[in-house]
Amino acid sequence: MSEIPKQLRYTKEHEWVSVSGDTATIGITDYAQGELGDIIFLELPELGETFAKGEPFGTIEAVKTVEEIYAPIGGELIAINERLADEPELVNDSPFGDGWLIKLRMKDPAELTQLMDAAAYRALVGE
Repeated sequence: MSEIPKQLRYTKEHEWVSVSGDTATIGITDYAQGELGDIIFLELPELGETFAKGEPFGTIEAVKTVEEIYAPIGGELIAINERLADEPELVNDSPFGDGWLIKLRMKDPAELTQLMDAAAYRALVGE
């Protein structure tokens, strides 16, 4: 059974969002990293880029597949997890901790209401 922290919001594409003030930290869920298998490379955007809700912002490469990662909310990129360049396995080891991907300054915090809570995400992944 995957870890699904109650305080986070989730997308049907298996991204999670944690909010502090106007900053949203984004990563992929424990379920997603488990489905992908061993993550070997991430392609993440440049600081200062902006993304609309639902827009792809990078790719995640595992041994058996490459998947796009989508912005769960719109905003400006203000931080990238630089450790992932040398340690992509952090996404497997700690998807909700050291394996976070990016931080956005939210454009419209109301977009958070369109995301799933933990119970809805648990139902989506059938756990």
